[in-house]
Amino acid sequence: MTQPIDTSIYTAVTDAIRTEAARILSDGTVTAVAGYAAARRKGSSQPIVVSDAGNADKLIFTAACVNNLAVYLTKAKKDIPKSGRIGVVVKGCDLRALVGLMGESQLKRDDLYLIGVPCAGVLGSTIQPATELNTDTIAPKCLECVERLPVGCDFVPAVTPPPAPELEKKYASEIARLEAMTPAERWAYWKEQFSKCIKCYACRQVCPFCFCEQCLCDRNRPQMVETTPRPAGNMAWHIVRAMHLAGRCAGCAECERACPMDIPLNLLNRKMAKELKELFDYESGFEVLECGPLATFTEKDDQSFIK
Repeated sequence: MTQPIDTSIYTAVTDAIRTEAARILSDGTVTAVAGYAAARRKGSSQPIVVSDAGNADKLIFTAACVNNLAVYLTKAKKDIPKSGRIGVVVKGCDLRALVGLMGESQLKRDDLYLIGVPCAGVLGSTIQPATELNTDTIAPKCLECVERLPVGCDFVPAVTPPPAPELEKKYASEIARLEAMTPAERWAYWKEQFSKCIKCYACRQVCPFCFCEQCLCDRNRPQMVETTPRPAGNMAWHIVRAMHLAGRCAGCAECERACPMDIPLNLLNRKMAKELKELFDYESGFEVLECGPLATFTEKDDQSFIK
């Protein structure tokens, strides 16, 4: 039975974001604030950069504010120190991405002013006409979120988000289902999923951790991965990308949301995260580290795989 999810706090959150943005823009703390604004379609939202305190009232936060704004900082990271300190509106999953990027020396904490958002959840899809947040429309990632109230930000509205609804955790149940399969069955499952890929690279463009100026998979001398949407190239692309994100992915699920072919990309990333947790007791995005577990070695690491 569909049940509504209380998002009444978003009115207070919106007011607090506007007030804080106007203050830090007015006193010169920041030169711009990246946040969300109402989009053309009723009930939808879009990213916005506000550089004038007089426009701070354009900022909003609703269940439609799904974008991970960290991606705008990695795509334009060379310009951040030149333009001055930047304010960023962040949900808990967005904050995990920023923490990971700081550890990889892509961003500096001193260049950012973080406005944390107490989050009750966001919509799972913004392609269909906007709807009220409920147990049917909430993004699956929100059911497994452990950072509904971001910590370590420069400002967080004094609002307490409601507890997550007691629903089946989609990714956990899907991982369990796949783990129960034989290797051949799992291989067939992912072959079917990746066969749908049209190589639009929306997953790469929306990912904060795809910050290379030239992607390895775009090189043609030598060509690492076939660029046409054919089975071999599709499989290589998605496996390479999953391995590059292992120990780094913040679980924002933007890749899955942006995929026009509905490939369960975040399911693959969550499986990798589960393996990192079991093997190294590590979860990405909770601590600024120079190197994750796949880039370091300690004598405590499991070496049973060495024959």
